[in-house]
Amino acid sequence: MTALTREDVTSMILSAKRQAGLTWEGIAEAIGMSPVWTHSAAMGMNAMPEDKAKAITETLGLPQEAALVLQESPTKIWSQTVPTDPCIYRLYEIVGVYGPTIKALIHEKFGDGIMPAIDFDMSVTRVENPKGDRVKIEMSGKYLGYNAW
Repeated sequence: MTALTREDVTSMILSAKRQAGLTWEGIAEAIGMSPVWTHSAAMGMNAMPEDKAKAITETLGLPQEAALVLQESPTKIWSQTVPTDPCIYRLYEIVGVYGPTIKALIHEKFGDGIMPAIDFDMSVTRVENPKGDRVKIEMSGKYLGYNAW
């Protein structure tokens, strides 16, 4: 028997999600995590703790081996330097345009340091607006001063 890869498990998750008619919010609720973290981990960008890996495989009816794969530390690789998917590209564009501004404001408010994606929360919500509904992305990360390393 061939061992499952992270890519295999991601494909299995997407297929089971589609077949069951589930949403990321529904899956996240079933495993007790946020939709942002659940999707990221399901796509192979985060390792799942054992209890969450077992919960998602049970929720989606996946084999036990998938839970073991979901617990492995990922290798985070981006296949493109500049993404071409329109939604992802626009987020990349925001960082390109406002990244220096965000950095300057973080430094003014906290000092010389960073906000890593470790100990990090993010939410994506819909905000109704008469000019057209808005996408609201909120991020919250622990400040790490450069002297903390």
